[in-house]
Amino acid sequence: METNVKYDNIEQIAVIGTGVIGASWAAYFLARGLRVSAWDPAPGARERLHEAIEAHWPTLIRIGLTAGASRDALTFHDTLDAALAGADFVQESGPEREDLKQDLFRKMDAALPASVVIASSSSGLLMSRVQSVCTHPERVVLGHPFNPPHLIPLVEVIGGERSSQAAIDTAMQFYRDIGKRAIHVKKEVKGHIANRLQAALWREAIHLVDTGVASVADVDDAIAYGPGLRWAALGPFLNLHLSGGAGGIAHLLEHLGPPIESWWADLGEPVLTDDLKARITAGVDAELAGRGNAQLEAQRDAVILAILADKA
Repeated sequence: METNVKYDNIEQIAVIGTGVIGASWAAYFLARGLRVSAWDPAPGARERLHEAIEAHWPTLIRIGLTAGASRDALTFHDTLDAALAGADFVQESGPEREDLKQDLFRKMDAALPASVVIASSSSGLLMSRVQSVCTHPERVVLGHPFNPPHLIPLVEVIGGERSSQAAIDTAMQFYRDIGKRAIHVKKEVKGHIANRLQAALWREAIHLVDTGVASVADVDDAIAYGPGLRWAALGPFLNLHLSGGAGGIAHLLEHLGPPIESWWADLGEPVLTDDLKARITAGVDAELAGRGNAQLEAQRDAVILAILADKA
């Protein structure tokens, strides 16, 4: 299936950093008919990028390629400046360290025309601190995807203290034009929205294992075969609304508010000791039962593709 989409004056994307996230982004941009110029200083990065794109392409074909999409529209460069040359938009996916981000953004800011938006895939860093080293901080935004970006639609767009509304609007519109579900996070917080929600769930999941309430496999089943199915259809507030019956969320908050608050008060605050980390690792190994990551990813992707098809 092919679709025709016009991306207003954005035709070439510089993908800076081609690890797991950057490579997934690159594959997605190519599938949307864009040209991609990539750079990553790590040894073997060029080969790993091509391997990742080949691995992702069958999934992208199932999702639907934009007319003219081609893996041949990818170029990998030996220098940062060469990858940035001619870019209309930058998607940065380098290491999650503030000092490295600042050094990288300082260099990108100096090399690019002031009109080019630079978006970071950072999972938790604040753009106000990253953009503070730039001459043109107004064009720096966060465009945080949800892993894997070639498959999951969500992108969180956040401006720093000095980001312009024009840069935020450009990023929001661009991501939406290429088929992403872009949301505007209105205030900088560590971890943004989705990762903070995940972190809350992970904390209690680890607490339940730590205190012997459940095994690793049982916690996974509790989500995958319980609320996770509902969350794939609707978010937490709409699911609460349906749980309130005819009275909706107002009825639910009125009548179940006190019990919910009592659960909050009882939630754990685990500490990741070496012993706890070893127990969780052993639990995951037992749950895998010999399955490798490739098999697990294929299973995950097949389910997600089916859900996305239904949601479409």
